[in-house]
Amino acid sequence: MSKMKLSGKSSTGIRFGRGLTAVLAAGLCAILAACNSIAPLPQQGSSTLPGALTWPQTAWPVVPPAAASPQAGQKPNAVILKGPALANAGTVTGLAPLPERVISIDEPGRAGLPTTKVEHSYGVAKDGLPHQISIDSQRFFESKGYAAVTYDAAAGNDTAKKPLYLTFDCGYENGNTAIVLDVLKEKRVPAAFFCTLDELKTAPDIVARMIGEGHIVGNHSAKHPSFAEIDRGRMAREIIESDNYLRTKFGYSAPFFRFPRGEYNEVALDAVEALGFTSVFWSLSYSDWDVNVSRGGKYAADTVISRLHPGAVILLHSVSRDNAEGMGEIIDRARSLGYEFLDLTKLPLFRS
Repeated sequence: MSKMKLSGKSSTGIRFGRGLTAVLAAGLCAILAACNSIAPLPQQGSSTLPGALTWPQTAWPVVPPAAASPQAGQKPNAVILKGPALANAGTVTGLAPLPERVISIDEPGRAGLPTTKVEHSYGVAKDGLPHQISIDSQRFFESKGYAAVTYDAAAGNDTAKKPLYLTFDCGYENGNTAIVLDVLKEKRVPAAFFCTLDELKTAPDIVARMIGEGHIVGNHSAKHPSFAEIDRGRMAREIIESDNYLRTKFGYSAPFFRFPRGEYNEVALDAVEALGFTSVFWSLSYSDWDVNVSRGGKYAADTVISRLHPGAVILLHSVSRDNAEGMGEIIDRARSLGYEFLDLTKLPLFRS
């Protein structure tokens, strides 16, 4: 411990004498002795939910720090946090609330990053192969070391495995998500639902069901802005506000984020990663978001099946009646072709 020099001039120009020095030193010793007598914090224990990850508990919950941008050879965070089940948890799920995170972000982030707006594109996959646009997108993220994924590129190296990752964007609720959840439960298929704050607030029972049935609830921002058009401070508020609502009202937090409208720039990619989230894009989708245009469940199934490829991250919208009607057929036909549905934590980005 370094010595404190109390004699000489203070910052205000007042000179301390030897008598005052001795008094201050004695007082400091008394404070240190008192600190040493304080009882230590209780040891950590654990509380495990059926089928859930272990959530370490202390007498005073500490906010888990945001994962730093991974260095070379490090993997992004894929840990899903759940509070222990409590009789009087005061949450929709019955899980104890998680501590809120402080809304802050390092400024200005990595220097010299491009601010050019990018609208995510994936191309239409054919013949069981990802489109070159998706391939180039994934290669870009990997070459720059971003915690971001378009599809599971490693799946193409092993023809015996044909993984699929089913995801939904949930901007608002119109009754079709419950139908999708019914089918997923019956077929035992995991999925990820990227929810806006509006979805969390207006459909709490649906969100609680997603969590209770083992699905991932991802972050889709608070107000759905284009992240290519806002600053890092606004990005942090958009993400952490939604995350804190999940933490306090549902006892849940997952480190997966999807950009609203698929719009981003490299500053946004860096910011999302700095906040401890992985950006999840997609390699398979179709125009299913317009609820005024309905073509039926068979159209939805035919379209999705025709674009399947090993490692595909599938983006569907939960408001689509076509998707709800065709979900069972999509799953059955994909499995008949040898595909397997996995959750996002199984992506190679998170493998050790």
